[in-house]
Amino acid sequence: MKLRKMTWAVTGSIALLSSSIFAFSNVANAASVCANGLAKATKAVTLAENSAAPWTGPKTGPKAAKGKTIYYVAQTMQNGGVAGAEAGVEEAAKAIGWTVKVLDGQGTQTGMAQAMSQAVTLKADGIVVGGFDPATTSDAIKSAQAANIPVIGWHAEATAGPQPSVGLFTNVTTLRKDVSRISADWAIVDSKGSGGVVVFSDFSIPFAKGKSDEIVAELKTCPQLKILKYDNIPIGDSTSTLVQSETAALLAKFGSKWTQSISINGGLYVTPIATAMRAAGKAGLDYPHNCGAGDGSSDEYSRIAAGTYQSVTVPEPLSQEGWQIIDEFNRAFNSAKATGYVPATHLVTKENIGTATTWDPQNGYRDIYKKIWGV
Repeated sequence: MKLRKMTWAVTGSIALLSSSIFAFSNVANAASVCANGLAKATKAVTLAENSAAPWTGPKTGPKAAKGKTIYYVAQTMQNGGVAGAEAGVEEAAKAIGWTVKVLDGQGTQTGMAQAMSQAVTLKADGIVVGGFDPATTSDAIKSAQAANIPVIGWHAEATAGPQPSVGLFTNVTTLRKDVSRISADWAIVDSKGSGGVVVFSDFSIPFAKGKSDEIVAELKTCPQLKILKYDNIPIGDSTSTLVQSETAALLAKFGSKWTQSISINGGLYVTPIATAMRAAGKAGLDYPHNCGAGDGSSDEYSRIAAGTYQSVTVPEPLSQEGWQIIDEFNRAFNSAKATGYVPATHLVTKENIGTATTWDPQNGYRDIYKKIWGV
């Protein structure tokens, strides 16, 4: 009997020791993985902070077509990115001698579908899908194709270039996966590989959900960085109120464990996060540090420059993308191929922001496009 008890004791001790070794091994492996991830993320963030990237877009193309009218169908003009790209389209259209009309989908599937159909009925020369999934308005896009109206997306798909399967002559965008990756890499670097992150998204928009899924996947390359919540708050009239109340609840629940947040749109999400942090008595540089993974609106720049409630944004070169949209339409009107040009990904920080209020690359793109068009 004593021998049997002794055997059980030895066996139990061995099992406990094996379990401890296994647990220690897992912790060591996680630390090693995160050290590697931190090194990779640091390199990527340093590269993205460069503000002086040269023009790598087109330098030749067809001369300007005459007298075209472009309809810009917006997901919602409350979205700073959508509105900023539209402003770039208008600026470029004025330079080439065209007219732009805006139809606002007001953030609803019904509104976007009606606006797309209206653009076809009004005999647009070209239609922009401004920030929403073209598959949700496929009937209107098919009608546009039947009427020989080229359709170009702005952030309508995850990749840039021609998208014939969804009826787009081309899609103008930074690469979504690059924006997602650099946003998550910033959180890894800012937390030094150990902290707690909340990711804000809108699951009803496939592009937004895809972006935030990519962000979460990149965050998971550093196992010691905890994803506290993957938050679904739809973009619409109530976004600001919902984000403010959710931020207050998250601050109460997680306290100092919440060290970073990443939002799929800085203007729509970080603005109310900042309001809630201020109301909670947080100082501007307190945790959580906030990242806008897209948009780059002027209020984001103001917060970053002042060091108040936002650390970084991954902005779109909105004006440059608007000029690219007009150039791509001109190629379509002249039976030329789309360029497939992809703007570089940029990370705005307090250190590199200077006096800028938007990301407008100083690479001479306006003069280059006007030279191409002969205007």
